[in-house]
Amino acid sequence: MKLPSTAAMIRVFRWLAVAEAFSWAALLTGMVLKWVTRTTELGVEVAGPIHGAFFIGYAIAVLSLWAMLRWPFKVAVLAGVSAVFPFATVWFERWAGRGGHLGVQVGEAARTPAQETAGV
Repeated sequence: MKLPSTAAMIRVFRWLAVAEAFSWAALLTGMVLKWVTRTTELGVEVAGPIHGAFFIGYAIAVLSLWAMLRWPFKVAVLAGVSAVFPFATVWFERWAGRGGHLGVQVGEAARTPAQETAGV
């Protein structure tokens, strides 16, 4: 089985971080409609499963990048915990990008596609 490249996994992770945050917003809106205004449960019924899918996808992406990029344990835990709090995945994605956790470390050469395929 061919695994996705590191660059592709980083793109998927970034997309999922934003999608998970938007799905949080939709779920929170649905919860307000259900519990505060008591008008409809449709928002929770639709946004709940969508948010759940993005949450699981984000968790799988975090675990994959932890292994691929050899994140320190603290970074992986912070990435996972960020999914629990609304909109924190976007904050983590920005923080990890600025901190060099989503790409080539300072002073490290970029990996070639052949190295990624060979698992070097």
